Amino acid sequence: MMCMTQAPVAPKAARRRHDREIVALAVPAFGALIAEPLFLMADTAIVGHLGTAQLAGLGVASALLATAVSIFVFLAYATTAAVARRVGAGDLQAAIRQGMDGIWLALLLGAAVIAVFLPAAPALVELFGTSDTAAPYAITYLRISALGIPAMLVVLAATGVLRGLQDTRTPLYVALAGFLANAALNAGLVYGADLGIAGSAWGTVIAQIGMAAAYLVVVVRGARKHGASLRPDIAGIRACAQAGAPLLVRTLSLRAILMIATAVAARLGDADIAAHQIILSLWSLLAFALDAIAIAGQAIIGRYLGAGDTQGAREACRRMVEWGIAVGVVLGGLVIAARPLFLPLFTSDSIVHDAALPALLMVALSQPICGVVFVLDGVLMGAGDGPYLARAMLLTLAVFAPVALLIPALGGGLTAVWAAMTLMMTVRMLTLWLRTRSGRWIVTGATR
Repeated sequence: MMCMTQAPVAPKAARRRHDREIVALAVPAFGALIAEPLFLMADTAIVGHLGTAQLAGLGVASALLATAVSIFVFLAYATTAAVARRVGAGDLQAAIRQGMDGIWLALLLGAAVIAVFLPAAPALVELFGTSDTAAPYAITYLRISALGIPAMLVVLAATGVLRGLQDTRTPLYVALAGFLANAALNAGLVYGADLGIAGSAWGTVIAQIGMAAAYLVVVVRGARKHGASLRPDIAGIRACAQAGAPLLVRTLSLRAILMIATAVAARLGDADIAAHQIILSLWSLLAFALDAIAIAGQAIIGRYLGAGDTQGAREACRRMVEWGIAVGVVLGGLVIAARPLFLPLFTSDSIVHDAALPALLMVALSQPICGVVFVLDGVLMGAGDGPYLARAMLLTLAVFAPVALLIPALGGGLTAVWAAMTLMMTVRMLTLWLRTRSGRWIVTGATR
């Protein structure tokens, strides 16, 4: 098993200590992660009652916004690892200073995204093939919501700061408060103020700004307590960008894999693409549970390496892999048991059911593999091993793409698409296993 070749089995007391750390960080992180899609669910429920064209416009605009923000998720990942290392080294002032550099980078990137989205909104909406009736609503929502992107990116960076400080509870509280505020603002502005879809966009922007402000209050308070400067530091911002660049490559490669899978499913027919979307939504939900352990891994591994505790890092890695496998087995069992109940929630079409059932079985069987992948991904992120993660994901994309693109030509169906997705996760597991087994990820000190 991964990490087992690097350290003897830890005594029970050490395993219990690691378990407490993992649970204390992962459970609140999971809560914060599932709060994020609740934003979109609230918007969808409220806008859906305005009409089909408005809902279609929201769907297009939300997809564009989600893509733009997800590209910059490295703001959270890279910041978590860098801050955690300095926490482990005992230098809280430098840790918070590092976090401020990430927040300043988020503001700069947010301003750049606004500069692109505002004038390009009509072209981006048209690129999606949006209907003439839905396009005006999509453009309206996209232009207004784009104003909240700097706040969204600050939330990512500040979340990384707090995770690095071993605090995942504050992000949970902020995320829940943000969801409640978003739902209330949307309902009030859409129906109370009669602003329509624009009201939904403004409600989300205000909620995101409120979340960013809450995070900044916490970070600024910490900076003043430990004497860290709040002013932008060009060298520090540049270092954050350089650390995040490999993770950006990793994220873009993963997005390309998901887009290829969806494009292939679309070529198989309407029933298959409908089933694929249902399965993809479930796969994403399962990923939140596994990603929570990965987030704990980023924070814990970064702290151990910053403190120079290589044995602790190896033992924590081993224990988190065991957690990942166990959670994956449980999730896989739940998917198998819930298959007959899950599909009717989305559609009553028996053809879609027939296409989805065997593919769901493939998803269930792959969950233990996914558990290992998510955990080791988090371990290597916590170690600041971004360049290797970028190379590994590019290799995975190179393996996955030709296999997936051959599926329609070879007469494969949706199950074959998800078999290719399982192959993709297996390749990721092998590349991550080789890295953790080599020990080259273990670099101690306040900086990598």
